[in-house]
Amino acid sequence: MDLHDASGPDARFRAYAADLASVLGHADRVKPFEDYCVGLISAEGRKSVEPLAAVTAPERTAAQHQSLLHLVAQAPWSDAAVLRRVRERVMPSVCREEPIQAWIIDDTGYPKACPWA
Repeated sequence: MDLHDASGPDARFRAYAADLASVLGHADRVKPFEDYCVGLISAEGRKSVEPLAAVTAPERTAAQHQSLLHLVAQAPWSDAAVLRRVRERVMPSVCREEPIQAWIIDDTGYPKACPWA
């Protein structure tokens, strides 16, 4: 995946992430938030900040790690505001054909590997 491609699904995803980032309260949070979102879908294995930094900025991983860590651990932004913006963007598409009759949510997390398995 070319993270800097100016067309196609990568660009659409970055535009979506930028729209979500619009509710973060400060312009300096937009790029780290976009990178964090891209890292979540790009990185294999653990989704901690270090692997995400390595995937989203391999040429400057240490600086990217600090930027993402600040966004996740220290920057004051509202998860409720981000979720509200997600709903505003997603629900019209979900309900386009007909109203929702049932909503099934499945945990996409994988259980940790058992040492005896």
